[in-house]
Amino acid sequence: MKRKHNKSLVPYAKELRKNMTKEEKHLWYDFLRLYPVRFSRQKILGKYIADFYCAEAKLVIELDGSQHYDSDAKEYDAERTVFLEQYGIEVIRVINSDVNRNFDGVCCYIDKIVQSRLPLHKGG
Repeated sequence: MKRKHNKSLVPYAKELRKNMTKEEKHLWYDFLRLYPVRFSRQKILGKYIADFYCAEAKLVIELDGSQHYDSDAKEYDAERTVFLEQYGIEVIRVINSDVNRNFDGVCCYIDKIVQSRLPLHKGG
């Protein structure tokens, strides 16, 4: 990644952290914040801001509300995913309604993916 830290996005990332959605708050405060492998929220990666990022597992978690289903948003999301995958970062998308209706299942899903991507588990 040419520039992991894009200074022009810092104010926007701070604003996103300050005004997280209900689902982002729930996932952050009730799971990711105290997860044993460190996550960052609204992390700048190149020209994009990821909802949640785990550097050790090279994993981005994106929470998707209804705005992600129009064609422009789908195209933007696909471009961002391709960009991040070029750097070995896996992107998983979680639908807001899943966070609301099946929080434990979402947490188990994230944990399973993180554990499978940790260097200790590679090749073994």
